Amino acid sequence: MIAIINTGCANINSVRFAFERLGQTPEVITSPEQLKNFERAILPGVGHASVAMKRLIEGGWQEAINDYQRPLMGICLGMQLLCESTEEGNVQCLGKIPGQVKALDVGSLTSPHMGWNHLMVHRGHALTKGLDINDQVYFVHSFAHTVNDATLVSGEYGQTFSAIVANDNYAGMQFHPERSAKVGTRLLQNFLDWQV
Repeated sequence: MIAIINTGCANINSVRFAFERLGQTPEVITSPEQLKNFERAILPGVGHASVAMKRLIEGGWQEAINDYQRPLMGICLGMQLLCESTEEGNVQCLGKIPGQVKALDVGSLTSPHMGWNHLMVHRGHALTKGLDINDQVYFVHSFAHTVNDATLVSGEYGQTFSAIVANDNYAGMQFHPERSAKVGTRLLQNFLDWQV
């Protein structure tokens, strides 16, 4: 069973519908005590990092996520919140994935980075199974995780940034797999298949 963590900082329905299309019946949970009852979990997120992090802490999610031993994946802002810190609001995050989140240096390009973009696989992992050099996914972000040892896949927009990261049982996708058509569906299936 899949839990979708509802902290009030995400569009839950699009993520829920994406898993339902894969034959799953995810449950939206609002209490950290519920998390331990699920085989895997999703931390979605949109909005400002400092607001979302404050809600996580005040809601008691920090300890529950820290104690969780099964696959847990953050999407978009949810991925950023799993990292060590972010420049957006200059806040400490959950620290489950090594690395900092910084403002994208887009140069003359428009910010935020919004739309379809290619991916580059850095190393093989259960989460990257079936990814092809021609695959594109849908991004909406102006901050990103710097490329480091946790980076499985990167993207390029003014600079190279982490698109998929993983550390132990924690993972993140900077883009929106639930809005990324067949490629996103494959990546969500990879998450369902991932054994840690």
